[in-house]
Amino acid sequence: MMQLATTRRFARWRVGLFLIVATVPAAPRFADAHGIAGNRFFPGTLSFDDPAVADESILPLFTSSKRPDEGGDVVDNRFSWSLFRLLTLTLGVGIDSGWVHRNWGSAQRSGFDVTNLSIKGTVYRNDLHETLVAAGLSWGIGHSGAQGVGANGPDAIHPGIFFGPRIQHALPDQPVHARQTSERGAVEPVRPAR
Repeated sequence: MMQLATTRRFARWRVGLFLIVATVPAAPRFADAHGIAGNRFFPGTLSFDDPAVADESILPLFTSSKRPDEGGDVVDNRFSWSLFRLLTLTLGVGIDSGWVHRNWGSAQRSGFDVTNLSIKGTVYRNDLHETLVAAGLSWGIGHSGAQGVGANGPDAIHPGIFFGPRIQHALPDQPVHARQTSERGAVEPVRPAR
C-alpha cells in the first residue's frame, strides 16, 4: 500500500512539472543578455543568485556532494530544476525543487527536495556607475519534500539582497580594463516560519 501511495504522489509531481515546462515556451520572446548595467555585464551563476531579474530556466542541474556524518560519509546526488518568469521588466516570480538520492553506504533513500516559491525585483540600477541591486523573498514550502532525505522540515522564509557593483581601482598608470572589476554577491539569511 505504501508503494502505491508513493507512486501516485510521484505521478502527480511529474504531471505538475510537465505542465509547468510545457507552458514556458507559450510566450516566446527574443533572448536578452542576463544582467546589464551601463557597459557592465553580470552573467548568471549556478553557485548563488545574481543581481539580474530575468527569465531563467535551469533544467536539469545535477550536483553531487560528499560530507562526513556519524558512521561514515554521506553522498547526496541531486537533480534540481528552477523556473523564473518576469511579470514586469523589474519584477519576477519563480519556483524550484528537485530530486535527491542520499547514500549512507549501507542505506539509501530517495525523494523530492523542498519546493521553493520566490519573488525578486530590481531595487536599484545605475547605468553610469554600472551597479545593479535586487531584493528577493523565497518561501520554502514546509513538508513539501521527502522525510527520508531530510527535506520534510517546516516552512522557511529566505529574504535576500543581490548586488553587482563596479569597483574602480585608483591606479592611473594602468590600462582602463585593468583598473575596473565587477563583483557580485548575495546575502540570504534563512529563517524558519512559525
